[in-house]
Amino acid sequence: MVFDYIALSSALSRKQGVRPMNCPFCRNEDSRVVDSRPVEEGTLIRRRRECSECGRRFTTSETSALMIIKRSGASEPFSREKVIEGVAKACQGRPVESADLALLAQRVEETLRSDGQAEVEAQEVGMAILAPLRELDEVAYLRFASVYRNFTSLEDFEGEIALLRAAPSKISSTASYNVSKVSQSASNATAPVAASKNSVNN
Repeated sequence: MVFDYIALSSALSRKQGVRPMNCPFCRNEDSRVVDSRPVEEGTLIRRRRECSECGRRFTTSETSALMIIKRSGASEPFSREKVIEGVAKACQGRPVESADLALLAQRVEETLRSDGQAEVEAQEVGMAILAPLRELDEVAYLRFASVYRNFTSLEDFEGEIALLRAAPSKISSTASYNVSKVSQSASNATAPVAASKNSVNN
């Protein structure tokens, strides 16, 4: 039976008082690494360990800490699942596949980690979503942008649509859609967008 654990970085462990990894069979704290391999494009290390007490083996997964500071001041580990949940609400009714959302969440994490910061504000998560979401689906992008860029009027939507037409994204440049359809979709997106913001930030 394989036991899979998540071990955060040593800095996070000290901060949260996480104890050394215990053997899941005998609870002994001493084990040696018998195999290590990077997964998920090097963002995670999977290690095979052998307990020095009972000799049985188990698996651990180690990743560097990326903490999100919420508006309340509390912090939590970055979650691709929460990004997917929030973006999925903005993509309601759009031709977006689950695999597309998974890739978007991966790109968001890579963007946030590229600055080398262990902690980022929740607002930065939303902003990091915008570029890949625009490439994925422009209507969903407008829904999401209306929250994170604080759209307050129809003119804000019209201005953003004008920018989209002036500088179309790589994926959507060959697609055509009319202003009335996008404006209507954005106007009808109040509930999904609000839910998206809460999913990512709370």
